[in-house]
Amino acid sequence: MPAAGAVPVPGQALGPGQAPGHRRFPYRLVATDLDGTLLRSDDTVSPRTRAALVAAAEAGAPHIVVTGRPVPWTKKVLEELDYQGLAVCAQGAQVYDAGSGRLLTSVTLERGLARRAIELIEEHTGPLALAVSRDGLDGDVLTGPGYRVQEGALASIELDDAGRATALWEQPINKVYIQHPALSDDALATVATAIAGQLVGVVMAGEGVVELLPLGLTKATGLSLAARRLGVKAAETIAFGDMPNDIPMFRWATHGVAMADAHEDLKAVADEITLSHDADGIAVVLERLLGE
Repeated sequence: MPAAGAVPVPGQALGPGQAPGHRRFPYRLVATDLDGTLLRSDDTVSPRTRAALVAAAEAGAPHIVVTGRPVPWTKKVLEELDYQGLAVCAQGAQVYDAGSGRLLTSVTLERGLARRAIELIEEHTGPLALAVSRDGLDGDVLTGPGYRVQEGALASIELDDAGRATALWEQPINKVYIQHPALSDDALATVATAIAGQLVGVVMAGEGVVELLPLGLTKATGLSLAARRLGVKAAETIAFGDMPNDIPMFRWATHGVAMADAHEDLKAVADEITLSHDADGIAVVLERLLGE
């Protein structure tokens, strides 16, 4: 543990209210999603939000990133934040130690189950566009024909029709991304859950991002593992998010805060709604709790 008054690195837990200059802070961990939550639309973190997270850490509640992005797509953001602690990545499949550059835990999606789930879904919806995220610290994202890569996403390797049938499944993966030419993201997630939800987990994580995951895996899975390593409990955690994939994290944490432009499904289970990610919504809540 750092000495009293020292500034802890992200993901390093102290007791509540250890730093001078603040009233007792009610939490010991601040968990935030990245896209649409911590990151503004230009993929940066505002100075105000950075300052609020540092102040919360000084008061005994360090920051932990909990993101759907796999580690390779998260590392650059963590480096820009000078983030040295634990990060939960790939919807909870990976717990990454940014300080040491080590992958502490990794859960993979059984490829046979994934392929069977896709077959079942396509029997109902017609052809899907697919991408897969390969496991590991430097895992590639492979995209099949027609898959629309989100702006700012991890650089991907495009495959032709023959590649979809072979290369997508050659190495261990942590998730499959699916898209449909006509169905909305919400509709596709609903259909996929109804048809293949007994084989895989299904989550809508953002615009154009519907994912198939190992059954039972959620952000709460990875966050609970990371919190246990830090000696922090769910009752000591405040969480911020914006999409349905954040719902399990909100249900695990004692207090869930949705951004103003969050998905309605997340707002429905949130304890509080703050301003948007472009209006320093995280900072507004933390500043209030800090009494600044």
